[in-house]
Amino acid sequence: MNLQDINPHFITDTLGNKVSVVLSMDEYKTIMEELEELEDIISYNKAKTEDDGERILLSDYLKTRKKVNV
Repeated sequence: MNLQDINPHFITDTLGNKVSVVLSMDEYKTIMEELEELEDIISYNKAKTEDDGERILLSDYLKTRKKVNV
């Protein structure tokens, strides 16, 4: 299902103002999946923007990391 396929049903108040939306579960899931994808894209773009290019080896990181007792 694509976003273009969503067929919302609006609930209105006594003045005719739209106050709620009813969606099928498939439509709801489609919207939620699209939102998650958009959040991922935004996070990726933010990470790229904030990347200073500095890298460390995993082995170096593990040497400096605090040991956790389990």
